[in-house]
Amino acid sequence: MRIGMGINYAGDFSETINNLLEFEAAGLDRVAVPEAYSYDAVSQLGYIAAKTETLELATGILPLFTRTPTNIAMTAAGLDYISGGRAVLGIGASGPQVIEGFHGVKYDAPLGRAREYADICRKVWKRERVEYEGKYYKLPLTKEDGGTGLGKPLKLINHPIRDRIPMALAAIGPKNVALAAEKFEEWQPIFFHPDHVDAAFGEPLKAGKAKRDAELGELQISVTTALLISDDDTAKDNARALVSHQVALYVGGMGARGKNFYNDLAVRYGYVDEAKTIQDLYLDGKKQEAADAVPDDLVRQISLIGSASEVKDRVQAFEAGGVTMALATPMDVDHAANVQQVRLLKEMIS
Repeated sequence: MRIGMGINYAGDFSETINNLLEFEAAGLDRVAVPEAYSYDAVSQLGYIAAKTETLELATGILPLFTRTPTNIAMTAAGLDYISGGRAVLGIGASGPQVIEGFHGVKYDAPLGRAREYADICRKVWKRERVEYEGKYYKLPLTKEDGGTGLGKPLKLINHPIRDRIPMALAAIGPKNVALAAEKFEEWQPIFFHPDHVDAAFGEPLKAGKAKRDAELGELQISVTTALLISDDDTAKDNARALVSHQVALYVGGMGARGKNFYNDLAVRYGYVDEAKTIQDLYLDGKKQEAADAVPDDLVRQISLIGSASEVKDRVQAFEAGGVTMALATPMDVDHAANVQQVRLLKEMIS
């Protein structure tokens, strides 16, 4: 298992990058830059590419609907070029609140579109003429499909550093998980509970892997988690409380009753009654009570918080669950302490 870390949307960017260099020296393998409706991820990653030497540079994630498939392919190829082959293209569907609310683009068929994005990106990186007859994307666009009829099948002018840039799909729904296992190098679930992988994801993973092209290699699994290796009980309790609030936000507030993918995930993990309670409390405006209702067992299983021996046990559980990349957010008191957290985790894994 390798170690990555996401960076925040806001703050002093120069300071963030200077700090990132120390994490790189401590053994960090990847940095992931998120994109929601704040600054774009790619411009930041371009700057990071110029300042770092070994870090993988991941978009975490680019929402599908914000760019055409060929534009995302060009962007990933450009980032891979300026970084000397360190790009990882993370994509996902986002949701209608952002896509329709902020971008003004209809949110439809995220599953089918993700499949076609993967196909088109790989054609671009191989410098094939981009001719594609999909359900959602047709290249070139013909008169019959609403174009002028003047479009020509083109191929990327530049020769990419790599003709297969790793692609990661953020997914927790069964159909999306199956697609990740079939078409993508990497799968990125949220709130990964290694002890319930089979119950929550077993069937879709099996179905996707049965169709997987051998050229893709083994499916990589990248998970976000919180990190604190400490013997200080108060510090550990405070860190777990922050995780509880994040879980409550997603399980309780990210969607309506009856249509919340994160709530469905908690149910698949076996927390049926707890998931309902969290959602009811959160949607009633009782956010602290919702966080208090998050099972302590769930928080402990999805995070790397505890004594050295406890975290070592969780690392082994993550690895047994197939995790190959832990995007770990260190939660110590200051930057120097957080660098040490990454160093300790690196030593533990090594």
